[in-house]
Amino acid sequence: MKAVQIIRPGEVTLVHLPLPAAGPGEVLIKINCVGFCGSDLNTYLGKNPMVQLPVVPGHEISAEIAKTSAGVPEHLRPGTPCTVNPYTACGHCPACLNSRPNACRFNRTLGVQRDGAMAEFMTVPWEKIIPDRERTLSKKALALVEPLSVGFHAVARAQVTDSDTVAVIGCGMVGLGALIRSAIRGAKVIAVDVDDDKLALARRLGAACTIHSKTENVQARLQDITGGAGPDVVVEAAGRPETYRMAIDGVAFTGRVVCIGYAGTEIAFETKLFVQKEMDIRGSRNALPEDFRAVMDCLRRGLCPEDALISGIYPPEHAREALEKWKSGPGKVFRILVNFE
Repeated sequence: MKAVQIIRPGEVTLVHLPLPAAGPGEVLIKINCVGFCGSDLNTYLGKNPMVQLPVVPGHEISAEIAKTSAGVPEHLRPGTPCTVNPYTACGHCPACLNSRPNACRFNRTLGVQRDGAMAEFMTVPWEKIIPDRERTLSKKALALVEPLSVGFHAVARAQVTDSDTVAVIGCGMVGLGALIRSAIRGAKVIAVDVDDDKLALARRLGAACTIHSKTENVQARLQDITGGAGPDVVVEAAGRPETYRMAIDGVAFTGRVVCIGYAGTEIAFETKLFVQKEMDIRGSRNALPEDFRAVMDCLRRGLCPEDALISGIYPPEHAREALEKWKSGPGKVFRILVNFE
């Protein structure tokens, strides 16, 4: 079968691998399309310290069940469209014991610490299959579920309600997931980004206000929009030192800051604000199955225009071209899909 493999930084090739066989409790899935994630781009650029090369990338999966094996429940039948929960959970670490397997200490994500889904077929434990039982989602939409679910999970971590004002810093794919989920919950959403096109899409997806962080004073605008109080919740989805400080400085007293982005360097903070504001600072990692299902329901209801989030679709033979496009203009790309059909 055909598969995309990142051999070393800057080198991507199409390889032929043996067709995998599903063992007991496993499902063989036929891949329709897979999204390139920011972690895949960082692997290509040599900036992903967690990856083990060479690797087949990809964990944003649109597929259908091709074959099942002994021990797989009856409702998972061949032909069922699905996406996949791409994380592992050991079942024994504190996160797993606290019913938060998304934050498993020993997680191994598809396409990072182990080979991913950018191939014609793969096998996964049946528990990782998230089926589209209604068969109402397009193949492209299923590939968007995982990245949006990461933003949805951050909103769950923030416990956003309809009385909150939420600022989302960074309107990439994950940040837009947080924006959409906050708007669905009835919150007033403020979108912050450096790109006009992304801010325009944020307004289309439910943002009440937008702030261009290169041309506007973010803290002054946040104060103005919130009547001097600051937003109740700030979701940091950009992963930069300045945006982390922006979140801490801008959040309201007793507010919640939820951190999704990884900053590449250490960050110095005015720690008195932690105490004075009595703020909650919460990490948010990956997503839970209920977050996946919530995204799928959102897509079924037409609350997220999938075509607006897809920046390009490439065959596997042109995977390197796709990564080069993203590398040359990272601010203009939401999701690039690799189509195996």
